[in-house]
Amino acid sequence: MSEKLWFENEKFWEVYAPIMFDSQRWSEAPDVAESIIKIAGLPKGARILDAGCGLGRISVELAALGMDVTGVDMIQPYLDAAKESAQNENVELNLVKADLREYKAEKPFECVINLYTSFGYCETMAEDLLILKNIAASVKKDGWFIMECISRERAVRDFTEGEWFERAGKTVLTEFSVEGAWEGLRSRWILIDNATGERIDHTHIQRLYSAIELKRLLIGAGFSSCEIYGDFDFSLYNEKARTMVLVCRK
Repeated sequence: MSEKLWFENEKFWEVYAPIMFDSQRWSEAPDVAESIIKIAGLPKGARILDAGCGLGRISVELAALGMDVTGVDMIQPYLDAAKESAQNENVELNLVKADLREYKAEKPFECVINLYTSFGYCETMAEDLLILKNIAASVKKDGWFIMECISRERAVRDFTEGEWFERAGKTVLTEFSVEGAWEGLRSRWILIDNATGERIDHTHIQRLYSAIELKRLLIGAGFSSCEIYGDFDFSLYNEKARTMVLVCRK
């Protein structure tokens, strides 16, 4: 892990954050936080780990609902933003800078979450599995892991070759293509600053798992059960699914 990968580049996340985390993503955070508590039946003060907490969208909302929240991320500017958000909302967060390929909790949590497709970016499947094993090790016996991620099925169903839109003062151009036999999705994002004309061009590949493949990996990582849903409301994971939510019990 000595060579820096694209997702370890802090500058990338600073530039692309306003594009990925738009107002819609922020507005849905309270409902997602309430859903997590409901799914896992968590009491006030329950310890939750937000694995890949990013800017703290969900972490702050969970803390506001009385949870004891630890957020882990490898991008310091995101942790700084999460800290600022927590202070603005007058809640406490425990924030840890760490790589999920290496992080294991000293004391297991009642619930761990990994949301908004924060998975599948490592170079190898072995690294993906390592993350899942570390997460399983961070969940207490009978505890929960809730994961939300794009699936191969949804990638196929919703595939488009690209689009363009305006957001955060930039023109955004996207290009998408399939890697292998739908093993991954190559995404190219071009940002053009509307004021200065500055252009930023970034391409990355996300590994795609079908729902059942990911379920098998999670069972193999140490969970005793894993249910698959099409949203946080327990809706069916079928052709109408909005997203893929995996609810695992250790």
